[in-house]
Amino acid sequence: MTFSNERKGNIMLDTIDNIVGKINGVAWGWPMIFLLLGTHVFLTIRTGFIQRHTVARGIKLSVTKDPDAEGEVSNFGALTTALAATIGTGNIIGVGTAIALGGPGAVLWCWLTGVFGIATKYAESYIAVKYRVKTEDGRMQGGAMYALERGLNMKWLGMLFAILAGFASFGIGCATQVNAIATVCKENFGIPLWIVGIVIAVLTAVVIFGGIKSIASVCEKLVPFMAVFYVLGCIIILGMNYDFIIPAIGTICKLAFTPGAAAGGLVGTGIRMAIQYGVARGLFSNESGLGSAPIAAAAAQTRNPVRQALVSSTGTFWDTVVVCAMTGLVLVTTIMKNPSINADQIDNGGVLTSMAFGQIPVIGPVILTLGIISFAYSTILGWAYYGERCVEYFAGKKGLIPYRILYIAVAAIAPVVALDLVWLIADTLNAFMAIPNLIAVLLLSNVMVADTKKYINNLDAKDDTPVPVIKE
Repeated sequence: MTFSNERKGNIMLDTIDNIVGKINGVAWGWPMIFLLLGTHVFLTIRTGFIQRHTVARGIKLSVTKDPDAEGEVSNFGALTTALAATIGTGNIIGVGTAIALGGPGAVLWCWLTGVFGIATKYAESYIAVKYRVKTEDGRMQGGAMYALERGLNMKWLGMLFAILAGFASFGIGCATQVNAIATVCKENFGIPLWIVGIVIAVLTAVVIFGGIKSIASVCEKLVPFMAVFYVLGCIIILGMNYDFIIPAIGTICKLAFTPGAAAGGLVGTGIRMAIQYGVARGLFSNESGLGSAPIAAAAAQTRNPVRQALVSSTGTFWDTVVVCAMTGLVLVTTIMKNPSINADQIDNGGVLTSMAFGQIPVIGPVILTLGIISFAYSTILGWAYYGERCVEYFAGKKGLIPYRILYIAVAAIAPVVALDLVWLIADTLNAFMAIPNLIAVLLLSNVMVADTKKYINNLDAKDDTPVPVIKE
């Protein structure tokens, strides 16, 4: 029996898709969830619950300049660049998916993952700044790859991390985000997909060719705007659903541990499913443990790695503890308020989110649309910087221009190509890059704990101990 070349090609693509899908299922399966969540809990204990200092001290430090310290951007610039890459469409649609697959109880597990994940974000940011280097032209470089090389003499593992993260940036950071923007623009404004791709490519080129200072400058303005804009929308909806807020919180807590049913067609699928999907979406949303955000932290103007680590750890607080929690409450209260929502709508996170924001007359869909566009575009910028730093690590400075050109090209064509396989590959690389990062975090935890205790015990000192920067 003979097949046409087209049919053979389809069979081959289906085979590759199935193989990559199975690998992805293993990569993001229970072992990875236990590894990441276990690290979160372990580091929380080792740091003496650093979370209590993150909210009180970290937020204050994030808006406090440290102009005399070495670095390329301010503390706030580094934080917003990291938040730009971290806060994405997963905060909007991903939470709905977690509720659909794991029940309302998944919201609690997503939130708890964020609370404990603050400790891991703190630790990985600490080692990124501690072991950063200064290039001959005065730029700061840091991240898991430098911590593995300088702190543990494991350059080969640092190289592996950089390669995985560099290639992942094209999918997770660029193609899927552009596709989300293009889809929203076509559905809401009727703009052709290819035009959206070209516009995003041009806007991205203008920013990323300016380097970290240009990216941070845009993110400092875009991130606060998009976060406040979206949160205000959530607050308006919660105000409209105020009668259901307390019942929703009770339902979320109850169904996080037991199967059962609640008002509005809500069904708890049991503690196993609630944990699996709640933790998985929480980990994916805040990226704590993946090693991406610390790359931006390493560029910050700071005298002490503990100081910047406190600032960077607030990113997980804002991303998961605040934004994801509010999204979860909005969705659960909406379902409880509208019992007519059927099972098909509950199973679709995007449809459910659209219905929730549709409760706000006229401007509701606009808030959601602008939220998705700004969240996705900021992710494109943040991951462009991550990718650049990783490419420069394994290919040298000569690799930067080709990387930028390819990144922009991917942005241009992303809206008009099938992305399922690209998403799976990038998502798998995203999971694998967490392994070398966690090795660095755990093996260097003694150094981190010692410096943390020294700094925390002298919080009111005005002279943070400067840490010398290694010359590359």
